[in-house]
Amino acid sequence: MCADCARFQALQQVAHRTISSSARRQVGNKVPQKQKLFQEDNGIPVHLKGGSSDALLYRATMALTALGAGYVVYELVKASFPQKKD
Repeated sequence: MCADCARFQALQQVAHRTISSSARRQVGNKVPQKQKLFQEDNGIPVHLKGGSSDALLYRATMALTALGAGYVVYELVKASFPQKKD
């Protein structure tokens, strides 16, 4: 066996050992809690039930939509009136 092959095999073993022997983090299942939160009838729209981050994302989306629609209207009006050539 060549020296490079031996080094490569040793590196493979070390890498495999490092990956396979690492401690695994136990992650709890949060789905039932989220289902209970989102199915609760409390008068809040479903797109805002996630809390303040959902409200912030909703407002940012609406602002970008309004700005985009305004820009489209501006470009359409600008395109409908051709520029005069001097």
